[in-house]
This record gives sequence, C-alpha cells and structure tokens, in this order.
Amino acid sequence: MLKIKKNIVLDENQKPIAVQIPIDEFERLEEIIENYGLAKMMDEVRNDERLSFKEAKNYYQSLK
Repeated sequence: MLKIKKNIVLDENQKPIAVQIPIDEFERLEEIIENYGLAKMMDEVRNDERLSFKEAKNYYQSLK
C-alpha cells in the first residue's frame, strides 16, 4: 500500500471535510491513476482491428 502523508481538515464541529496532501504525492497518485486507465483501455481494445499507418493518418485527417 502506498504511504501518503496527509492532513485532515475539520469543520467547526470537528468532522473531517477534506484531506491535504503534498503536491509531489498528488502528482505521483495522478500518474498511477493515468497509467492504470491507459493499461485498462489498452486491454479493452487488444482484439480490435488495427489500422496501418496510412489508414490511421487518413482517418485522423478526415476528423478535421
């Protein structure tokens, strides 16, 4: 499990309402989440039809 330094922000009734984490840890979490999402998307399209470079280029140009 990832160790994260955090500060809990409390409201006037001493109930937790937010968490503060250092920016470097936030950026590390963001990268982990992005990598997970990319890997999941790659798995989902693993068996999809693949385009050649020329076909892909033509397709992207047709989107403009």
